[in-house]
Amino acid sequence: MAKKSQEGTPHPLDIALGARVRLRRKELGMSQDQLARAVGITFQQVQKYEHGTNRISFSRLAEISEALDCSVSDLVGNLDKSKSSGALSRQIGLMTEPGAADLLEAYASIESPKRRRAILNLARQLANDQVEAPKSSGRRGGRS
Repeated sequence: MAKKSQEGTPHPLDIALGARVRLRRKELGMSQDQLARAVGITFQQVQKYEHGTNRISFSRLAEISEALDCSVSDLVGNLDKSKSSGALSRQIGLMTEPGAADLLEAYASIESPKRRRAILNLARQLANDQVEAPKSSGRRGGRS
């Protein structure tokens, strides 16, 4: 099992490595099950690796990189630097959220800057509404 931080969460480096594995797998259009079969493990184990819940051993990392058609250094390169750079580490962590990579891919496919801005504004508004919802009384401004 991965070393936990003081709060009981996985180590940031394990999370960052798992996020890179997930991003590469998604880039190839490979499912967790396909990667698991290629490496000889269960898809649940792939999930644990990708979330940083379980630490990836070096030998397993070599097998994963082979299955993902990349080098170990492609997956590991600069991880220690991303730990010290909080913004990058946070962004990598956000990419492990369910649907994040799909959302980013769809966003990147939108060519119009105006439409991209609209999507970003919508996402921000939805996030704000979620935070503000418990503060509201639940009443709507209009009449029924």
